[in-house]
Amino acid sequence: MKNNKVVLAYSGGLDTSVILKWLVNKGYEVIAYIADVGQAGDFQKAKKKALKAGATKVYIEDLKKELVTDYIFPIFKANALYEGRYLLGTSAARPLIAKRQIEIAAKEGAAYVSHGATGKGNDQVRFELGYYALNPKIKVIAPWKTEEFLSEFKGRTDLINYAKAHNIEISSTIAKPYSEDDNLLHISHEAGILEDPAHECAEDIYSKTVSPEKAPNTPTKIKIVFKDGAPVKVTNLNTGKSETDPLKLFNMLNDLGARNGIGRIDMVENRFVGIKSRGVYETPGGTILYAAHKDIEGIAMDREVMRLRDMFSPKFAELVYNGFWFSPEMSFLMAAINESQKAIDGSVTLKLYKGNVMVMGRQSPSSLYNKDLSSMDIAGGFNQKDSEGFIKIHATRLMAHSAIMNSHGNN
Repeated sequence: MKNNKVVLAYSGGLDTSVILKWLVNKGYEVIAYIADVGQAGDFQKAKKKALKAGATKVYIEDLKKELVTDYIFPIFKANALYEGRYLLGTSAARPLIAKRQIEIAAKEGAAYVSHGATGKGNDQVRFELGYYALNPKIKVIAPWKTEEFLSEFKGRTDLINYAKAHNIEISSTIAKPYSEDDNLLHISHEAGILEDPAHECAEDIYSKTVSPEKAPNTPTKIKIVFKDGAPVKVTNLNTGKSETDPLKLFNMLNDLGARNGIGRIDMVENRFVGIKSRGVYETPGGTILYAAHKDIEGIAMDREVMRLRDMFSPKFAELVYNGFWFSPEMSFLMAAINESQKAIDGSVTLKLYKGNVMVMGRQSPSSLYNKDLSSMDIAGGFNQKDSEGFIKIHATRLMAHSAIMNSHGNN
């Protein structure tokens, strides 16, 4: 091989540990890349494991703050929910990981990048679209889509047996082969018994949140302050503790949500490749932030701007989910979303209780709410007689339609 360097997105888990060894055995020089996006784990232990398996170099990079400010917050500015439920936890981190992977490949002079995503899932698309968008000349090694790899590994059991044969330490077992993706925004649980969509997710599968039934009996009251649609301060009103650093305040929301059993979703979704899959997600801080951001917009965002933005939100979510973060259409939508957020300032107070996020109040210096106009008790500021003409204008179309339908009915 003229240039056999490959930068592998490496987690230290079952798939990428086996892939690292497999690539080394195929004659590649493997540079392992560990992106710290908030997942649990011992990165130094993973580094040692990678070197033991044959990696020539290991990068460990802390991307948590960039993930929060440049990926998570923009997603929540858009109120993006995939299929109306999923808060895009895995999707949020993939473009950032792909971006740094391409940058490392350029620094190391590597001709190849590689990942451990399967040919059935979404992550393969997210990684590879990111790679090609950022470096059209890069070569991608996707073992789960190569005949040689697929003939050797039919599934997770073969991976586990391969790892044992090559003395690769793993945490997965044949008895509990769950596939999990963990980052600051969420943790996902898939595979194993969860592949039966009718089977109840056992409590021991959840790892980031307490069961709502076991959450505290006393509510936690908090206040979130927004500036241009992004949170800039979180205060625990029970204790008085506040955070203003983006990463620290998001971690605080995660901790508060996790303790109060907030953010669990069990759903069947449509993958980009056309397969339905069941995913169990825990997104504690994101669930709180979504509710608060949507509420502050209610008082501070113009009605017609909101209608247009709400038309964009599902498309924005779809682009994030499908891996088109680095695309011209995403640039267009991002500019529109950012424009819509310029006056989304103020604070929202919320109550967190046994899996629920309840808004208690909000205030904004950009408030479009006029108490005199909306009040049932104050006559000033709005001539109620004007509503008569307003209604008649809108009724004109309905009356014309009714007349036509009645005419047809009589014929």
